[in-house]
Amino acid sequence: MRSSGGTGALTAQALRAHLLAARLAGPVATSRERNLTSYRLFAAGDPRVTLGVEPDRRWGEWELLQLMAERCGVIEDPGYRSGGDVIDPERTVRALDAFAARLGAAAARGAPVLFGTGHPHRLLGFYATLADAMSAAGCAVLTPAQGRCVDITTRFGLRTYNLTYVRGVALMRKPQVEGAGCEPGAHTHSPLPVRVALGAAAEGGGPVPELVVGDHGWVCGAGQLGIEAIGPADTDDPALFVGEAEGRVSVAVPLDDGVRSDYYRPLTRYVLNRACLSQ
Repeated sequence: MRSSGGTGALTAQALRAHLLAARLAGPVATSRERNLTSYRLFAAGDPRVTLGVEPDRRWGEWELLQLMAERCGVIEDPGYRSGGDVIDPERTVRALDAFAARLGAAAARGAPVLFGTGHPHRLLGFYATLADAMSAAGCAVLTPAQGRCVDITTRFGLRTYNLTYVRGVALMRKPQVEGAGCEPGAHTHSPLPVRVALGAAAEGGGPVPELVVGDHGWVCGAGQLGIEAIGPADTDDPALFVGEAEGRVSVAVPLDDGVRSDYYRPLTRYVLNRACLSQ
């Protein structure tokens, strides 16, 4: 059986090699300083880093480092303060297997699914291909709150964005950016878009997603509301891994979420094959 990419199934060994070559895992671009800053801010309850997760207990900075070492493979030594950091490709492959299993289970029961991203420049194609496969499997790929305005607090102050869908994937755009061929969307960590989308789905009397696939606030916001949520996360996104540890997030996949968009295509092929959704 051939994948939707038309180049055949990808073995776990080939996937590991690709993860390292593309720097999706192994030594990654996200710095140690950035990681430690994120862990400190999460421990302080900064909403820019908690992404909609409300932890059951207080997580200290060094507890978060231990968690991220366990879940991602970052360097556990608290004395290591600057330089590069790493993601263990074995952990990434195992998480992608779990991600695929959840996707496959949702497809098998025809569950309604919502896709959303705060990283449209990098990950839109990854999610869009998965959305196409889920639709082909008979799942409703939901698009609630199309065009709805969402006010998000950024480092530049309060900004208004429009919630829109591209190839079945929700993303945020500045109000003046409209139509095909425009820039792919805004980078955001906020859980507000998924809350707006879920609220619109419930209010409209249509199906509410049984699975949310995405990143940042899309996963954390949905998981906090009790909806099954899965997605990738970088080493400076501890919220998804805390959510996973506390049972709010079903699967958090450790990988660099800022590499070239085409580098995620082999991951898509691998997931579709493992989920028995290849075409």
